[in-house]
Amino acid sequence: MGHLDHAAYGWLTPALSYAMASIGAALGLRCTVRALAATGASRRNWLLTAASAIGTGIWTMHFIAMLGFHVTGTEIHYNVPMTLLSLLVAVVVVGAGVFAVGYGRDRGRSLVLGGLTTGLGVASMHYLGMAALRLHGRIEYDPLTVGLSVAIAVVAATAALWAALNIKSPVAVAVASLVMGAAVSSMHYTGMIAVSVRVSPSDAALPGATALQFIFPLAVGLGSYLFITAAFVALSPTADERAASASAPASAPPSAAARAAGTAAATADTAATAAVGAAARRLGEGPLPSR
Repeated sequence: MGHLDHAAYGWLTPALSYAMASIGAALGLRCTVRALAATGASRRNWLLTAASAIGTGIWTMHFIAMLGFHVTGTEIHYNVPMTLLSLLVAVVVVGAGVFAVGYGRDRGRSLVLGGLTTGLGVASMHYLGMAALRLHGRIEYDPLTVGLSVAIAVVAATAALWAALNIKSPVAVAVASLVMGAAVSSMHYTGMIAVSVRVSPSDAALPGATALQFIFPLAVGLGSYLFITAAFVALSPTADERAASASAPASAPPSAAARAAGTAAATADTAATAAVGAAARRLGEGPLPSR
């Protein structure tokens, strides 16, 4: 039985993975709040952004945490297509849950269906990512702990969607995001506790890519995407801001000083016109010029 180390770099990978999960949750919640206040194509686009943010955050959290996963007696490689499939699954199933909430007429039923779908999808992403591992040995799981990790995923997903429906203020969203990040991280490490590895020492080369060759660059790229998305969301006007801008008058009303100046100018213009008219009449009444 190989010794498993889930934090080979100390608190670095758990802290970074928690931060990425929280950032993805915060972006997803803000985008969902924007979507619920929008209609038509705008709602759809905000929901797509929310799904990509949450799914990317969860996937990045998982694989940053996996950078700290070491097994004594064997190297660890990753099957590239299966790892990318786990990313696709994360985004698609989160999208299914978010759209169920965004377009569902019965909020309660949509919340239950979306939470169940998203939670099972998040768990599927986790175990697909684990199935992508390539090492000298065999990975085994404790069924009860696996079931607990799936239950945590479903509860965390349902709580996230509930927050998207009921939490509006930025401060409340930030607190909910921290809680969701902790829930997702708990699901991951609960799933990892279920793992045991029977190492079979071998000198044969392992297929796939190492974490530093593939996982690390991809995680950095997706992390950059999350930060760029965060800037986009922060700079985009809210529905209230757009409504206020649309209801504002095209031009500001003139001030009292401006109105007084205009009145004085009009009076002066009238007086000048009267003077010119009087002069013209006097010229018309004078004697005719002699020949």
